Amino acid sequence: MTAALEIIDLTFTYPDGRQALNNVNLKVNRGERVALLGPNGAGKTTLVMHLNGILASETGEVKVAGINVEKNNLFEVRKRVGLVFQDPDDQLFMTTVRDDVAFGPANIGLTGSELEERVDFALSQVKMREFADRPPHHLSFGQRRRVAVATVLAMKPDILVLDEPSSNLDPASRRELSEILLSLDVTILMVTHDLPYALEICPRAAILNGGQIVADGTTRDLLADEDLMKSNRLELPFGMHLDHIPHHR
Repeated sequence: MTAALEIIDLTFTYPDGRQALNNVNLKVNRGERVALLGPNGAGKTTLVMHLNGILASETGEVKVAGINVEKNNLFEVRKRVGLVFQDPDDQLFMTTVRDDVAFGPANIGLTGSELEERVDFALSQVKMREFADRPPHHLSFGQRRRVAVATVLAMKPDILVLDEPSSNLDPASRRELSEILLSLDVTILMVTHDLPYALEICPRAAILNGGQIVADGTTRDLLADEDLMKSNRLELPFGMHLDHIPHHR
């Protein structure tokens, strides 16, 4: 089976000479939920920007559902990679929730009942159908984040890439979003500093530091490795014990 995402020997240096990625290799199979962890400046955002061609690699390859991420394929790639930004207001710009969710599918030619069904499907997945006719700016931050997820799900992507999905959420919104993410039948790559959230949602994690993948394994095992955590400037919240957290269903 073709992997949802395959990164092979990816290297990237910014114009100022700073090397952000150095020979990165990562494979995410269909249906997996993987957390990408690492300290600030590790290269996580740079890596994500390669997944839909915002940045182009110098050496190495990125493949989404077997399709090379390169200039000639960007239209197809961007249908298959759903990026959910940290700030939902970067994604919501239409007058109603419905229009925001319809924007992407309409741009690839969906119309009429097919477009309506796609919007309904996406809003149902994030439990926001009843808010379809509301202006996004009238919603709470947590609701706007769910709508931002819906705008991406409406494209039926092969992989959902979430940048710090739990940031700035109150406890109830955080729990609601985790329940939604766990219910989705989609491959997930979640970039996060929130280690409890990574553990709750993603059975597998990879640690990126210094532009390289330095560890890849079960999230619980990585977080339990004190030396690994310390050397990569990762810390569990004070008082958190892995024994108190149930294993993945």
